[in-house]
This record gives sequence, C-alpha cells and structure tokens, in this order.
Amino acid sequence: MTPQQATEFLLSHNNYIILTHVRPDGDTVGCAAGLCLSLRQAGKTAYVLPNRETTTLFSSYVEKLLAPHDFMPDTVVTVDIAARGLFPDNAQVYLEQVDLAIDHHPSKEFFARETCLDAKRAACGELIYEIARRLGPITAEIAAPLYVAISTDCGCFMYGNTTSDTHRIAAELIDCGIPLDQLNKRHFRTKTMKRLQMESLIAQSMELHENGETALALISLDMMAQVGADDRDLEDIANFAAQVEGVHNAATLRELSPGKWKLSLRTDPQRLNASQVCALLGGGGHAAAAGGMTEGTGAQAKEAVLAAIRQVRHG
Repeated sequence: MTPQQATEFLLSHNNYIILTHVRPDGDTVGCAAGLCLSLRQAGKTAYVLPNRETTTLFSSYVEKLLAPHDFMPDTVVTVDIAARGLFPDNAQVYLEQVDLAIDHHPSKEFFARETCLDAKRAACGELIYEIARRLGPITAEIAAPLYVAISTDCGCFMYGNTTSDTHRIAAELIDCGIPLDQLNKRHFRTKTMKRLQMESLIAQSMELHENGETALALISLDMMAQVGADDRDLEDIANFAAQVEGVHNAATLRELSPGKWKLSLRTDPQRLNASQVCALLGGGGHAAAAGGMTEGTGAQAKEAVLAAIRQVRHG
C-alpha cells in the first residue's frame, strides 16, 4: 500500500489497537502515539497496546493512549515491526490478525493482510507522518511524538539513513509548534549517571578486530548489576562503540537473560551489510543497522558474531 491507500484503509475501518515491538525505541513508540492521536482526531476509536518494556524515556508519549484490558479491537495495526519474532508477549494473540503493517525495514516479513512499506525511509515515523497529514491537521500534540520517532531513528539527523526528505518532514513538524529544545535535550543531550558508568565499563572491555575496523562491545548482566543500570540507561547504546575513531563496524552484544545475547550491529554498508550478518543469527534490519540473537557464554557469543561477519565479508 502507498501512504494514500493506507489512509483510505484507516478511514474505512474503526476500533483500532496499535502494536509496538519488543524493547520499544523512539520510532515504534512515537509512531504508535502519532497514529493513535491522528485516528482519534479523525473520529475513530483507537488505542495503543500496553508494552511492559517501554522505558520512562518514551512512556509519556503513550501513557494516555493505552488500551484498557477489556478492549476488543476490530482492526489491528503494527508500526515499525519487521518480523513476527518482534511481537511482545501480550501481542502474540494478534500474530495472525494484523490488518495493516506500516514499516520501513527492508527485511520485512509480510505477516499482515495489508502492508505499507517504504524501505528508503529513515524512520517509520516518516510514513506515519505521510498518513497522519492525510487523516487531518497535524497538531503540536501529534507532531511531537512523530518528531521523536524520526529524530531518534536517524541519530538526530547524523546517521547515514538521513535524507533530504527527513529534514523536510522534521521542519514541517517543528513548524507545528513542538517543544523542540525540550525534546532534543531529553533524547540527545541528557545521560543518567548509570549510563555514563556503563559506557566506562564497556570502553574498558571493548575489543577491536580486523585491524581496528570492527569494534566488539559486551554488556553482561553482571555489568548492569554492578552499576544498577536498566533499559532506560542503555537506550541507543549500540552506537557507542561506533564512535571509536577508525571503526567502521560496531557490534554490541547485550545479555538479556543468562546465556542469551542480543546483537545490535552498526556498519558502513559499503564495507559490510549489517542485515546480511544478522540474518545468519536469525535477525535482520537495514544495511547499516540490524539486530540478531545468539546464545552461549560471552566468549561464544563474540565468536558467533565474528564468524558471521567473516562469512559475509569473505565468504
């Protein structure tokens, strides 16, 4: 579906539940909030399904939009969810009932009856903006979470996925009267003390491979317990290792439960396709940013990632 067709679909249905992905980031939460508010403004009944993993960094955008436990939706929409494996536990019941999926991931699994996909978009928020402006006027209340969705997914417009369209859409959202300085300070210029302590621990244990082009960072449960860090303190931590001079590929392994590691890979796509590497570990994403999973000890997890990188780079 095009954004126009998706808009027509949304206007012809009602009683919406909007789903976000596991370990929700600014894009999925901002999209859910912006779409929900736009649908309500268009006279529709719409809610966001509660996601217990939403941190306090993003929860304020959806706290007044969450579905009551007894709400029975007629229409199910997903935002920024690329694969079935990214459905939260309480969203599993909707796996075979998704009516419309809106997404920007090239590794998209087509699990919905209808899909609005544009893999050239820097963020799913760009697609939601195109739909929202067709549903009705974009107010400051709608624009704020959409700005968060877009700006966080392109690193405040510093990542390679940023396009001229990204800047144009951001400018239009700013013109809606959003509290730009507050949003940018909250999401790009503020770190908790625990986050700074985690960065110190990560830097101390970081490994460089392939003549310093590949950085490998490990975040164990023990490290998090040492400083008392939680998910809020680790937001966007995958880009920390990529800041090292000379590094083109940054792999961050975070231990989610004993022996289970989530890989977040950031690469120079001209040198290494992140999505291809993560596909070998049951994941996917974009050419420059992707994720996957592996199991074992920390040493085994690191070797699995390095082996996947070698396989993609050298065959």
